[in-house]
Amino acid sequence: MPDYLVDEAVEDYAFISTQKEPELLQELIDTTNAQMGWPQKLSGRLVGRTLKLLSSLVQPTHALEIGMFTGYSALSIAEGMPDHGRLLCCETNPRAIDMAKSFFARSEHGHKIDVAFGRALETLNTIDYELDFTFIDADKRSYLEYYEEVKKRTRSGGLIILDNVLWSGKVLQPESELDDILVETNHRIANDPEVENVFLTVRDGLNVVRKR
Repeated sequence: MPDYLVDEAVEDYAFISTQKEPELLQELIDTTNAQMGWPQKLSGRLVGRTLKLLSSLVQPTHALEIGMFTGYSALSIAEGMPDHGRLLCCETNPRAIDMAKSFFARSEHGHKIDVAFGRALETLNTIDYELDFTFIDADKRSYLEYYEEVKKRTRSGGLIILDNVLWSGKVLQPESELDDILVETNHRIANDPEVENVFLTVRDGLNVVRKR
């Protein structure tokens, strides 16, 4: 599959036509690229600004992120949250957590973020409040389970956003069990009477889901 799912010039135009992220987030991109393996896991401007905009619209008090990596998407979500809001981030990579926390400490929105080390499904079982906003961007093999468990805990009108749902285009011609899981997740959401959704071709695909 190509690196770009749309024409590269169109992708670049969308990038330069989207307002820049704060300087701290631009620094986080550079630091992640320099110091971390698999830096492409970082969400980037188009996804990050989408998350910030949606968070600003929802104004979540209780938000969740499954798969924090180095904190770019977390800071983007927190930027749109009210000052009293809390974002719980699930992550299993200690080096990524350390880097993220160093940037949270320097951000005016960092006080809104809590980090939980360990498996997200175990962390989910400790949540005793309704969620307003969730971003799912972790182990793709667990996507369907993440979605179902998060939906149970999401209030009516709350958002669930899943990243990488185009899976580099592999959902069009699935060849592996992992590809099939993404296909099934997208199919389940599109046919779920408990939600409404829009599938966006932003970067590697964003499925934006609103619980009825």
